[in-house]
Amino acid sequence: MVTDDPSASPRGTGQVASPATAFDASRPQSDLQTDDFDFDLPADLIAQTPLEPRDATRLLVVDKRSGAVTHHSFREIPALLDPGDVLVVNDSRVLAGRIHAVRATGGRVEFLLLRPIAGSSSGVSDGTTTGREFSVWWESLVRPANRIRPGMQLVVSGSGSSGEGPVTVEVGERTASGGVLVRFDSSVDRVLHRFGEMPLPPYIRTRLADGSRYQTVYARESGSAAAPTAGLHFTDELLGAVRNRGVRVVPVTLHVGADTFRPVRSDRIADHEMHAEYAIVPDATAIAIGDARRNGHRVVAVGTTAVRTLETWVRALGGARDNLPEAGWHGWTRIFLYPGVDFQVVDALVTNFHVPRSTLLMLVSAFAGSGVVREAYATAIAARYRFYSFGDACFFR
Repeated sequence: MVTDDPSASPRGTGQVASPATAFDASRPQSDLQTDDFDFDLPADLIAQTPLEPRDATRLLVVDKRSGAVTHHSFREIPALLDPGDVLVVNDSRVLAGRIHAVRATGGRVEFLLLRPIAGSSSGVSDGTTTGREFSVWWESLVRPANRIRPGMQLVVSGSGSSGEGPVTVEVGERTASGGVLVRFDSSVDRVLHRFGEMPLPPYIRTRLADGSRYQTVYARESGSAAAPTAGLHFTDELLGAVRNRGVRVVPVTLHVGADTFRPVRSDRIADHEMHAEYAIVPDATAIAIGDARRNGHRVVAVGTTAVRTLETWVRALGGARDNLPEAGWHGWTRIFLYPGVDFQVVDALVTNFHVPRSTLLMLVSAFAGSGVVREAYATAIAARYRFYSFGDACFFR
């Protein structure tokens, strides 16, 4: 496996290399405006809760060449795949990283843990860290940010109430991305297990009764601040049916950052700066994809995170559609895929319906064509498909 940074851990939340080293492909010039990716969505189409079972959702199948659409149940996905295809899933697991704390004055503060940091000026030595040890600094988002300053100590809400001592949060320096460093006087595993909450998207107004419904059934590698939601539709039984169809299911990992919810604020999309996320393509996945391509089969990505991982991998290792790398890769990526970008790996895409003006919608528009996507979304709205994280899905092929 090839890495862009030798200090980066190849699995899980051990990533410590600086996001400043992130892969960022050269971008084509584009005069496309962020307004070009806007649309009106009735508020009642924003799904607030997941359906049961997972595969009870609807699936809009879209021919990316003709724009023709057909309506299906998601549980029909095995029949829509071909024997020999490779289905690539993102196995990142969401951290229950939303932590509530109380200041000495009684004011309440909310932290969202993003990733462990090594080599910060707050006293952490360089080297690989899992982020689970005592005194490891974590980058986090904080609300309200203007009430927090370096050196402040807070108490985790709910700690100390069962005869145990309170858990303290120490605030460190601010980060370049607008967050803060924090560390606990207890292991992060204990803090997350006892006091962590699932960080749901801002458009979800209801409390999730079962946190596992914001995890995919194949989630393995902890590190995401948001779920790779295209995978939420799969059950173990449905994946079994996919495999029985003769389709190989292989993992990549991309730890989704909280910035995935931030809107594009620049007028020109080419001026938008992507956030860095840590990604992994295992050697076995690289081999499976190469085998499929050589034998004329499709690479089907589940979600935009899988797309970004694969398209980073091929570019970072100097490959191309007809010359895919034979080795895996891991490192940071800032790749931004929007209309005008050529896709080198992915042939078909399973994805949810995305937020207006988002980089996710821009990626899908790049893959299937802006006009095709615009018409598909209009069809979905007219047919009252459910949108966003807990909503229905599309299959662009």
